[in-house]
Amino acid sequence: MLEPIVVTVDIDAPPNEVWAVVRDVERWPDWTPTVQRATRLDPGPFAVGSKTSLVQPRLRPAVWEVTRLEEGRGFTWMSRGPGVMTEADHVIEPHGAGSRVTLSIRFAGMLGGMVGRMYCDITQRYIRIEADSLRRRCEGAHTAGRATTVHV
Repeated sequence: MLEPIVVTVDIDAPPNEVWAVVRDVERWPDWTPTVQRATRLDPGPFAVGSKTSLVQPRLRPAVWEVTRLEEGRGFTWMSRGPGVMTEADHVIEPHGAGSRVTLSIRFAGMLGGMVGRMYCDITQRYIRIEADSLRRRCEGAHTAGRATTVHV
């Protein structure tokens, strides 16, 4: 298994406001250009077991299932493909008057190392864009719609 790719960003907004943005996965395309479409596949609240289909530029569509959720603090979800399991964490912590968000992703499984190496550059770029886009969205500097200055 490769080392996880980790990005941490400080956000000038309280954790509950950041959590409201992070947990509303169907609206991610509104604030990050790394997600073109996000569709919840089950009704009800976002919880362990919830599944979401994500369409991202240059990547295959994937279904992500929530495997851990701590209300107000973050969640982990997992996507599986032939020979590879991808797991992503979204952790929100109080930091001064604002929040510190840590996003991480790791690849595992028989083909996890190979897939992780193949997609390392794009994964690092996307996770950094997502962290920066989340910061802009939560701090109110990001207007409605997709940022036009960020390219994926």
